[in-house]
Amino acid sequence: MKHSIRTRFTLGMIFLFIIISVLAVFSGYYLNKLTDKTSAILKENYLSVVYAREMSEGLMNINQEITTCFLTKRIPDSLKVAKELKQINQSLQSEKNNFTEPGEDKLVSDIETDYNEYRDSLQIIIKSPKSAAALFYLQNKSGTLYQQLSILSQMNGKALEVKTDDAKASSKSALTKMTVLATMCFLIGMSFAFSFASYFNRRFFQLFNGIKEIGSGNFDQRLLFDGNDEFSEISQVVNEMADKLKENKQKMSVTLQKESWKGINPNDVEELKKMLFRIKTMEEQAAALIAKLEKKEE
Repeated sequence: MKHSIRTRFTLGMIFLFIIISVLAVFSGYYLNKLTDKTSAILKENYLSVVYAREMSEGLMNINQEITTCFLTKRIPDSLKVAKELKQINQSLQSEKNNFTEPGEDKLVSDIETDYNEYRDSLQIIIKSPKSAAALFYLQNKSGTLYQQLSILSQMNGKALEVKTDDAKASSKSALTKMTVLATMCFLIGMSFAFSFASYFNRRFFQLFNGIKEIGSGNFDQRLLFDGNDEFSEISQVVNEMADKLKENKQKMSVTLQKESWKGINPNDVEELKKMLFRIKTMEEQAAALIAKLEKKEE
């Protein structure tokens, strides 16, 4: 199967994109998980603590108004009392829709029962503000409600601490997992980038040296690339070019030798032979003449 350079590069980019996507998906998963836990804490237990506090403040304001009116011998402000009762009733109804802890539903049911009795006794004392017995009963009932609301607040406050610690542990665990995952992805990405760069550097260097050798006249140099990419195709073309250059060089040498022999004329060869023969004859005659002269001088 042929894998071109463009295909390898595209696959490399897809691989890096997958690594980044994996990091993004896991980061989003753990972030959403931690956000859900935090939202649950704020939505459930924290709201229960707020409702208990609002009901306690409403009871305190009503008791303060009733006690002050009893001591000053004046009629309680029915509008103020009605406003506080409305706030307590709203908080109680909201709490009934926000059960989160074991036993919380029974506790809220008891609070609702005692609150109804408290409200009924409050209507009696508003009509008869000078009744000490009604005031004493109202104070006892409000004390019971205070205790129950305190238990409700402590129950959800403790749950807040437990869930907050759990959220911290989850965030720490998520941070550890993301650190390990990010380190692994980083090492994989760096390893891939290094091997990818080394692959191309090695092939470019081999191609450059091969072409350089052939260019310097070493036509026996050959490029050998494994695989079926563009480098292999280039090496085949360069090797074919080297073979043709070597073949042309050999043909040119043979042609030059033949041309050098073809350039000599046979008549010139005969003339040269005759000239050499004459020169040899003249040398012999000169030698004989010199010998005669030497004899006369003697």
